Amino acid sequence: FKGLELPQDSQLCVVSIIRSGDILLEAVRKLHPGIKVGKILIQRDESTADKQAVLYYKKLPKDISNCFVLLVDPMLATGGSLICATDVLVENGVSPSNILFVNLFSVEEGLERVQQKFPDMKILTLAIDDYLNADKYIVPGVGDFGDRYYGTDD
Repeated sequence: FKGLELPQDSQLCVVSIIRSGDILLEAVRKLHPGIKVGKILIQRDESTADKQAVLYYKKLPKDISNCFVLLVDPMLATGGSLICATDVLVENGVSPSNILFVNLFSVEEGLERVQQKFPDMKILTLAIDDYLNADKYIVPGVGDFGDRYYGTDD
């Protein structure tokens, strides 16, 4: 993938991991107003030790298998949500080599886990934070990105 050049003959689609991913979706749609949009709702099960990702909802363009997909979510901690979302895309015909995950903050542990399962998927991250704490939160991190952005934090 070279800069802003799309692979030849590809269509572009952006898929957000709801809700925080919608923040980056808004930015992509400002740059490309007519882009196809997909949504995947995944939440961590906080009652499990590994914070297992649970899929609740998906809505994808019918021709997504023919698209280059920008998958967006601002945080990558354990990698569970990203792996779950990528599994959904692969099940719908998208090759991991046609996925670019765009996010803001990651940790090495999550990046390694994702790359082990999907070595052909590209990842663009703004910063790699230090580590995950015992609760599997990014340290130093920024807290709950969606709550902070939407003003719903306690």
